[in-house]
Amino acid sequence: MTKKPITLITGTRKGIGRYLVEHYVRQGHIVIGCSRSDIDWSLVGYQHFIADVTDESAVKKIFSYIRKTHGRLDNLINNAGIASMNHIALTPLSTVNDILGTNVVGTFLFCREASKLMSKHRYGRIINFTTVATPLKLEGEAIYAASKAGIKSLTEVMARELAALGITVNAIGPTPIETDLIRSVPKEKMSRLISRQAIPRMGTFEDVANTIDFYIKKESDFVTGQNIYLGGVS
Repeated sequence: MTKKPITLITGTRKGIGRYLVEHYVRQGHIVIGCSRSDIDWSLVGYQHFIADVTDESAVKKIFSYIRKTHGRLDNLINNAGIASMNHIALTPLSTVNDILGTNVVGTFLFCREASKLMSKHRYGRIINFTTVATPLKLEGEAIYAASKAGIKSLTEVMARELAALGITVNAIGPTPIETDLIRSVPKEKMSRLISRQAIPRMGTFEDVANTIDFYIKKESDFVTGQNIYLGGVS
């Protein structure tokens, strides 16, 4: 079995997920990823799966591949997520189910399966994604913000449950970044949101990767149950 770090990232077709794949392949990791549709790019050191993160059988197939091929998993980065900007009175139930399914259920399924594999080696790093939309109480994002608040709580409880197994669980809450996730947000609303940050600028892929780099360091074994909101948001 390889000594290279084995890293699993969800939602890797584009945006932050694709950047993180390239970032960790450059660092010498063997990276596995997934998205609901196929990718139009390839990279040596990266294995892609087409899978919906809410599909339990599809998730288990990914972990079966990792277990049989690599025998372990070092890092899980739960990047997959969706949002939809709607006033609560105009939000259809289908949107609620989609957001809660992808963001909360998907994160839960990957964390659960990762914990089983990581516990065998008593080592693992799990990183989940929250959002500054929750502490900033962003209007029009009630369900999205609630789903990410759920992930924050899930992260904190899992950190306690998995600590004795050598697994840390932390979260990162990015500020707005130029991805498809925010393209539906009106510019004036985005400007008001950014002005509420201590550092009033858009976030970058590099900002996200830098924080995750800290979480997954072997020296960060005393850091768990934490959530870092970027941009000085609290």
